[in-house]
Amino acid sequence: MATARTARTVVATALAAGLTVTALAAPALAAGPAAPAAPAKKDHAATQAALQANVDAGVPGAVAQARVDGRSWTGTAGERGGDDRYRVGSITKTFVATVLLQLQAEGRIDLDDPVEKWLPGLVRGNGHDGRKITVRQLLNHTSGVYSYTEDPGFQQKVFGAGFLEHRYDTWKPRDLVAVATGHAPEFAPGTSWRYSNTNFVLAGLVIEEVTGRPYGKAVENRIIKPLKLRATSVPGTRVNVPGPSSRAYSTLAPEKTSPVHDVTELNPSLAHAAGEMISDSADLQTFYRALLKGRLLPKAELRELTTTVPVSAEYPDFRYGLGISWQKLSCGTEIWGHGGGIHGSLSEAYATRDGRHTLAANINADWTGDTQAVIDAEFCGTVPAKK
Repeated sequence: MATARTARTVVATALAAGLTVTALAAPALAAGPAAPAAPAKKDHAATQAALQANVDAGVPGAVAQARVDGRSWTGTAGERGGDDRYRVGSITKTFVATVLLQLQAEGRIDLDDPVEKWLPGLVRGNGHDGRKITVRQLLNHTSGVYSYTEDPGFQQKVFGAGFLEHRYDTWKPRDLVAVATGHAPEFAPGTSWRYSNTNFVLAGLVIEEVTGRPYGKAVENRIIKPLKLRATSVPGTRVNVPGPSSRAYSTLAPEKTSPVHDVTELNPSLAHAAGEMISDSADLQTFYRALLKGRLLPKAELRELTTTVPVSAEYPDFRYGLGISWQKLSCGTEIWGHGGGIHGSLSEAYATRDGRHTLAANINADWTGDTQAVIDAEFCGTVPAKK
């Protein structure tokens, strides 16, 4: 999800109308064609400038870490430490998709199974029908299932002024699905594309049905532990962010002049498998590098992960695979990864297909700032224009 507060944002159809903060965001997209930029510089000066530009725009703190051919660089601006942990929002989706592809490789599930096979009777109501939706369509957002985070009542309670009263509430994943099925689907399965957080709540529930354990345990045992991602966790209902970390801030309203609130503590069950995870910049790079270099999936499943569908004719240089997105930047560089947002935290994690150049970045505000500028700076050497 994301607000429509800037031009550099997700495809319009992926936006939750009226959202007051960016949460569980779809990957950011540039507003339109840009002039070709210079190749990325080894000194990362443009990336550091992009971090500072975010702070100059009112973001309390920004951090980025990049790795090029085995050499790492870390930059910070404002109230940030280079090894800070943060909520990564929808970057969680790539972890979830990877687990399901592993299960397919083991013969325990087929991504073309109907959702009904694993979650009988759950995706029903107002035109939703799990018998006609495949697990694959959940992962590439072609299911048509309504996103529970677009429900006006949910938005007000979770992202608006109601957050301060309900920040510690526990949400059961099946209740999140029920919010979604209270609305009509967006389109018939397989006929279009729209970003829906309900898709990945369902994907998490499918993992639980296949494995007989919480989806977070599968992520932990299959990805976090093997890769030794010591800063990465699936928090469940834990409300704090382990240290080292910085605070997270939100206006809980679309107006930049609204009061700023500390939103660091929250019950991430509101996001479940659509966006609850915590990590840091080093771990995120390790994950995407391992994923794209074939350490987590066999060749056939990696090919499926990176088989993409168009999201909009307006954005031909952005496509979506299975829990992962592809972008062709203005300088011609192609990158794979995901963006993510949740209260007071906007993150980006991307890599070139060969894994030789990676980036992970975060800002701790959701009402201002430009994380796409950090991506362009690192991979294209684009220095943000001064305002």
